[in-house]
Amino acid sequence: MNKDSLIGVMAEKSGLTRNDCDVALNAFVDGISDALAKKEKVTLIGFGMFSVVTRQSRTGRNPSTGAPMEIPAKDVPKFSPGTSLKEKIGGN
Repeated sequence: MNKDSLIGVMAEKSGLTRNDCDVALNAFVDGISDALAKKEKVTLIGFGMFSVVTRQSRTGRNPSTGAPMEIPAKDVPKFSPGTSLKEKIGGN
């Protein structure tokens, strides 16, 4: 599913126009992105939690030469599914 088809599903289920759903989806994504940029957690009960975790630096290999190289630490987004979502897709 891509963004356009998600907007279609939102419009169908909510009775709102596609344009209203597009605005709402963009606001939702912007709100989550802004919170994660501030390293805040976003919890949607039953659906899941968005958070930022720090990957530690590690030694990797240059794929071209095979030489070892240091991969620096960095912050990455993480999603942990909630109980309702796990149950809906059949996960335990």
